[in-house]
Amino acid sequence: MSKQRIWEILEISKENDKQSKVFDYFISILIGLNVVAIILETEKNLFGEYESFFRYFEIVSVLIFSAEYLLRLWSCVSVEEYQHPIFGRIKYIFSLMAIIDLIAIAPFYMTFIVTDTRIIRILRFLRILRVTKHSKYSTTFHIITNTIYKKRSELFSSLILMFSLLLICSTGVYFAENEAQPEKFSSIPSSMWWAVATLTTVGYGDIFPITSLGKLLGSISAIFGIGFFALPAGLLATGFSDEMEKAKTYCPHCGEKL
Repeated sequence: MSKQRIWEILEISKENDKQSKVFDYFISILIGLNVVAIILETEKNLFGEYESFFRYFEIVSVLIFSAEYLLRLWSCVSVEEYQHPIFGRIKYIFSLMAIIDLIAIAPFYMTFIVTDTRIIRILRFLRILRVTKHSKYSTTFHIITNTIYKKRSELFSSLILMFSLLLICSTGVYFAENEAQPEKFSSIPSSMWWAVATLTTVGYGDIFPITSLGKLLGSISAIFGIGFFALPAGLLATGFSDEMEKAKTYCPHCGEKL
């Protein structure tokens, strides 16, 4: 089988390409099973009884993901963007999709190198990032990433506005409550926890103002939080709706009109 055909099966999902579709479904199911396995492993009784099964499933999954990664690296030169046999492959290695593939398998191999048990636990936790591989095979993920990319300037502006509001609220409540509650509002950074909980209207109740000025600031912060923190959601909702309409007439993978 030629490099071009391997690349088409692995990377390009055309409506009439059954082999590519089967591969996409297979990898998507395997990713889902990996996420389920990682979740079930945290049940000590279940993991203790089926430890061998979980270990073998992990090994088989990593071997499949590794083979997929190597095949992509081998066949990527069939694409004009990566056609150089050396620099083309280096360029592909540092592409977003290749990095996602590497993240899915790297923690497994690194556990053989690292001896610190704390780092190994972190690496095993990073296996959950395999779910990011699903973004390559899901139209919805493509729509979401396109939405975020196209609305990046508006989202960045809203984030700046949100951070400014967070800073103002945490500074104000610090000066209002520091004397009355020095152990809870000991500094502006520690007051940011209260500001985040208030502006997002979560209100955990572990830290709250008791002075009149502090309560006034808390009320204003909660009201402003409802409006300002809804800005990114509104931007994403509008962008997502536009991308969904576009996806009905254009292929999310190649961008060609259907």
